[in-house]
Amino acid sequence: MENKWEYDYSGLYQNGYNPAPPTGSGPSGQMPGDGGMPGAPMGGGEPPRKKRGIGKKVLAGVLALVLVAAVSFGGGFAGYLVASKNGGQTVMYQAASGGSATSTSSTGGSLSDVAGAVTPSVVVVTTEQIVTDNYFWGGQQVLSGAGSGVILTTDGYIVTNYHVVEGAQQITVTLHDDSTYTATVVGSDQQSDIALLKIDATGLTPAVLGDSDSVQVGEVVIAVGNPMGTLGGTVTDGIVSALNRDISVEGNEMTLMQTSAAISPGNSGGGLFNTNGELIGIVNAKYSDEDAEGLGFAIPVNAMKTVVQDLLENGYVTGRPALGITVITVGDVQTAMQYGVSSLGVYVNSVDEGSGAEAAGMKAGDRIVSIGTQLVESTDDVTNALKSYNVGDVVEVQVDRGRELITLQVTLGEKTGA
Repeated sequence: MENKWEYDYSGLYQNGYNPAPPTGSGPSGQMPGDGGMPGAPMGGGEPPRKKRGIGKKVLAGVLALVLVAAVSFGGGFAGYLVASKNGGQTVMYQAASGGSATSTSSTGGSLSDVAGAVTPSVVVVTTEQIVTDNYFWGGQQVLSGAGSGVILTTDGYIVTNYHVVEGAQQITVTLHDDSTYTATVVGSDQQSDIALLKIDATGLTPAVLGDSDSVQVGEVVIAVGNPMGTLGGTVTDGIVSALNRDISVEGNEMTLMQTSAAISPGNSGGGLFNTNGELIGIVNAKYSDEDAEGLGFAIPVNAMKTVVQDLLENGYVTGRPALGITVITVGDVQTAMQYGVSSLGVYVNSVDEGSGAEAAGMKAGDRIVSIGTQLVESTDDVTNALKSYNVGDVVEVQVDRGRELITLQVTLGEKTGA
C-alpha cells in the first residue's frame, strides 16, 4: 500500500518553486547551514519543501502521514500561562499581566450549540515565505501556506502547529469575524509540532481547555479548522477512535489521539473539541488514501499545555538534549558529487563553540555512523537517537573521518532552538 500520511499541505497553496542545488566546498570545508540544532535540515543545503508526505510505520502497519503547512523564529517572553478550574470551566490567564480571561462556557448541548460556542476560538493562519531560485538568475518567489490556530487568551495568544508556520517570514491571523492581524512567533517546537503565536488584540474568545487524560474512546468530538486553506470555520464531527497512537511522522516520533472527524488540508493547528465545548486536542495529521477514511490525528491538549508554558517562559522547550552540531543529509549520488564525498549519510556541517561535541573532538565534515546503539542514516535518526538521553548524559558517537572510524564520548548539552 502506498504511504499517504498527510502532514504538510503547503504545496497546495504556494507558487511554483525550483529547488536549488547545494553549494559549498564539501564536508571538508564549511557546508551551508542555518545554525540549527541536531536533526535540522540545513538552510543552504536544502530548499524549503513544498510537500512532505514520506511514509513511516505506524504501530504494526505501514501508513503515510500528511501534516499541514509552511521556520519559526523563537524568542523568550517574560510571562506564563496558567490553566485553572473555576466554577466548572477552565480559565486561561497571563499571570505576568495579572489579567484573567473567561472563555466560552463548557456546558453540554447539541452539536450545533457546541459548534456555535467554539468556532470563535478557532482562527485561520496564513503564511508567506520568500525563497530565492538559484537555478534561474537568483529570482525570488513567494510561497504561501494556510492552516489553523486556537485562541488561548483574550489578549491574543494563539496555539498552532510548528509545521504550519515553519519558515514563514510573514504570518497573518484571521479571526471568526474576518478581522486580520499580523502575528509573531513567541516560540516553537518541532518535536512536539507546537508553535505559540501572538497578535495585538483584546477581547478575544479563548478556548476552554479540557483534560485529554480523561478522554475515552467513543466520545463524540468536533473538529474546527480551515480545510483547503479557504474554508475557515468549518466544523466536522466524529468520535475519538483511539488514544496514545505512537506514530512516526517524517521520522519524528509522536503520541497522538485518533479521530474519525473529517480532517482536510488546512485543518492543521485547528481544534478538536468534546461535547462540553472543551479543547481536547490540536489537529495535526491525517491518513490520506482512497481506500481509507476517518483516520485523523490530534496532539492531546495536556501535552500542548506543557509545551506552550515552556515556550512562553523560555522561547523553547527546556530539558531537550543536544550534541551541539548542525548536520546535513547526503542522500543521493548527485548530492554526494556536489559535496565531493564518496559515501551517503549524515555529515556534520558545523560544531557549536563550547559544546559537548567540540569538547569531544567532533569536526565539520565528519560522517555520523551511530549515536549510542542507533545507526544514523538521516537527520531524523540523529533527533530520535537523542530522545532516550538527558541533558548532561555522555553518549558514544561513532564518526567516519577520512575513512577512519572514530569513537567520541560526547556530553550532551541543552537544545535551545526549535
